[in-house]
Amino acid sequence: MNAHPAWRKSSYSSSQGDNCIELADLDGTIGVRDSKNPEGGHLSISRDGLRVLLAGLKQR
Repeated sequence: MNAHPAWRKSSYSSSQGDNCIELADLDGTIGVRDSKNPEGGHLSISRDGLRVLLAGLKQR
């Protein structure tokens, strides 16, 4: 795994950083973490899993 992944926040996020997540390419999986607590760990999810998750969230 990349020791220093490039975490990216959505361009839709506010400048205050409220309620944001960040994503990073982790060499085969996607890392998802809370931007307010970057040292708190992350969730690793497959690209297909992320696609399913986002599709489900868009339906809400």
